[in-house]
Amino acid sequence: MEPPVERFWTWRKIVLLVASVLGLGVSSYLTVAHYSAAVTITCPETGAINCEKVTTSPQSIVFGIPVAVLGLAYFVSMLALSLPVAWRSPIRYVAWSRLAASVVGVGFIFYLIYAELYVIHAICLWCSSVHFLTLVIFGLVVTGWREATDSWYAADESDLVPV
Repeated sequence: MEPPVERFWTWRKIVLLVASVLGLGVSSYLTVAHYSAAVTITCPETGAINCEKVTTSPQSIVFGIPVAVLGLAYFVSMLALSLPVAWRSPIRYVAWSRLAASVVGVGFIFYLIYAELYVIHAICLWCSSVHFLTLVIFGLVVTGWREATDSWYAADESDLVPV
């Protein structure tokens, strides 16, 4: 009896790829808005919601790098780690890199949410969408760890078969 044919594209991999693409789009927009005076961030300015206040605050730059650029780098790396070639890679560091990046990403958004709520006293809707997408990516990577590492176990078992 032959083993069942495995479908490569599971819902988890598709959602992870889509979330990475959406995050790349939003962080690209925020990066362009940061560096260009011609682009303004479209966001309602109420007392609690004020994207301009958040994106121009001192907390919008970490280690001399704009947070938007850090988000752009994060989503570029997550997009690369979410492509089919990365999922098929036999190199174990790919799955570990995906996990490490998602953990660092979610840790960083906890800092950013804290800064928005308790230091800046304003919320940016664009930033909140990036926070949400980062949480989605984290959840997918963590809950899909077994799926990401199944090939390791198959490779280890095939090493035990005598030739």
